[in-house]
Amino acid sequence: MTALASALLNPRRIALVGASADPARLTARAQIYLRKHGFDGALYPVNPRAATVLGETSYASIADIPGPVDLAYLLLGTEHVEGVIADVAAKGIPVAAILADGFAEAGPEGQARQARLLATARAAGVRILGPNSMGLINLNSRTACSVNAALEAESLPAGRLALVSQSGSMLGAIMARGAARGLGFSHLISTGNEADLTASEIAGLLVDDPQVDAILLFLEAIRRADLLAEAARRAHAAGKPIIAYKLGRSAFGAELANSHTGALAGSDAAADAFFRAHGIARVTMIEALLEAPALFIGRRPLAAPKRAVSVMTTTGGGGAMAVDALGVAGIETRAPNETAVEGLKAAGLPHHGRMIDVTLAGTRADKVQAALSALASDPDTDLALSVIGSSAQFRPHDAVAGILGAARAGLAKPVAAFLVPQADVSLRMLGEAGIPAFRTPESCADVIRAFLDWRAPAPVQEASAIPHALPVRPDEADARRLFAALGLESGFAVMAGPADLPEGLRFPVALKILSPDLAHKTEVGGVALGIPDAAALRAEAEAMAARVASRAPGARITGFLVQPMAKGLAEAILGFRRDPETGPMVLVGAGGVMAELHRDTALRCAPVGIEQARAMIAEVKGLLPLSGWRGLPRGDLEALARAIVAASRLAALPEVAEAEINPLIIHAEGQGVTVADAWVVRA
Repeated sequence: MTALASALLNPRRIALVGASADPARLTARAQIYLRKHGFDGALYPVNPRAATVLGETSYASIADIPGPVDLAYLLLGTEHVEGVIADVAAKGIPVAAILADGFAEAGPEGQARQARLLATARAAGVRILGPNSMGLINLNSRTACSVNAALEAESLPAGRLALVSQSGSMLGAIMARGAARGLGFSHLISTGNEADLTASEIAGLLVDDPQVDAILLFLEAIRRADLLAEAARRAHAAGKPIIAYKLGRSAFGAELANSHTGALAGSDAAADAFFRAHGIARVTMIEALLEAPALFIGRRPLAAPKRAVSVMTTTGGGGAMAVDALGVAGIETRAPNETAVEGLKAAGLPHHGRMIDVTLAGTRADKVQAALSALASDPDTDLALSVIGSSAQFRPHDAVAGILGAARAGLAKPVAAFLVPQADVSLRMLGEAGIPAFRTPESCADVIRAFLDWRAPAPVQEASAIPHALPVRPDEADARRLFAALGLESGFAVMAGPADLPEGLRFPVALKILSPDLAHKTEVGGVALGIPDAAALRAEAEAMAARVASRAPGARITGFLVQPMAKGLAEAILGFRRDPETGPMVLVGAGGVMAELHRDTALRCAPVGIEQARAMIAEVKGLLPLSGWRGLPRGDLEALARAIVAASRLAALPEVAEAEINPLIIHAEGQGVTVADAWVVRA
């Protein structure tokens, strides 16, 4: 374990700077909770106005503390934090956790305050947890160094799940929810604003901790995506799943996450693509974050999931709820195949239909175990789910005995349970046995969907350098030259003015205004199609110049672009974006003027290889007809895949923030693609 990991994850000598002698105050809680929950290390309250604090010797300053200190928890007001960091550094304390808010989340003044704080800490080699951090908890070492009120609980079950949360209040909420079902945690760490230490870096430290089997992340934003990607790869190698719950799926959620943590929120689709690329499982329900580990721990991502499950139930209505929720999540409940049917017949159990209802056959443990064993033998499904009715509440030992027996038998696939009533004892028994158990059909479907979506980290693609200079304010001609440098060249010519007609034009042509200020030229009358000859081209250029000057008087006009008219089988949108959270992304979708409306797209971390590009194309419904669907003509999807790979190489050009081809015209198989319109934005 590194010195940082030791000081942060398992501190044994803790300074509580600003600890209050009044037990009713928030700043007294850390000391109270540490002692209440059995911390047997050294505590050093720092309070210049008291000789003792809550029965322990107090120190007037950090410098007065005898010997080394692993961690300083600063329980000070915002205005006092900056001045104390220098004292922390002088003492040689490696990590300072900061409770106070009023930093990056509080606007420009707070952002400046946080920048000064971080500069001082970095110059002295001090790592910062927070600001706005509710501290850290190591339950195996009984270290409850936090002010979270959830620590008022009389006992806190220790375990092997680690939670890193950017929200301090959720730290306690998740711990309390876990305790209610017998789940224990190894670590719970609140990262707050993440001025320095991020959830990404801490996840990497937890990968190496022998007390941790799985890492849970509660995220409002992704910071240091590079460190999270590295942690995820090492976690996969170590067999430790990383499971994330991330806010920001809606515009409103992203806005709140931004205001809460002072983060710059990226797109949720980019976060999804990032998690998928790096082998991080994502759940969408907070209940699922607690229920997922039992399904993931000890297992690897499925190489070729069937996206189908077998369901047996002792309650028709409860089973139907599970089947319905799974279907909404895109998971089929499949009728048993011949092998499973034979096993069900041998046990004297029903064997028809998508859902095997064993209610009338009795719910004896041997029957349930036999049913699950038969269903687990089905090669066409990924998981066997048992849905249990009232017996789970009133006869817990009988209700789960068959499931426990099936799990102990070492079946070929996972077994899980959805308990329809409130059945805490049954949930606890299943949890202690490491069997996934769900309270609601929605969380059941969410966890199973996350498991089937889970992939091993994708191979790292290296983007080769692009020897191309991009102007400070590029227009479409500059964008086309950039894409041509990537191998996506389509013929065009530039006119400086209406009278500057290029030679050798192949009519009919399209004419477009050139301006670095106009991303959507059609809206200002800056596009004309099907121009038949030179005279019409000159006249249209004069009319277009007048229209654009009238409708966009502030736009800088750099000329006109002329290109031959092209027609293909379909249009695609091909885009690149440097996401503020997750980094370079490449996108493909159904293109044209309706692209923004339909949102029929696939997204990946850039750069991508040809196989990833093909997979992206297969995800876009609007491109399905080009595969020869129902006898339609085949489009050149291989040329489109090569174009995706080419555009993804923009990851190697840091001056490009965004770039787009829309539409990219797709011709018949073997005839390539044509760039119809292009755009690029400098970083």
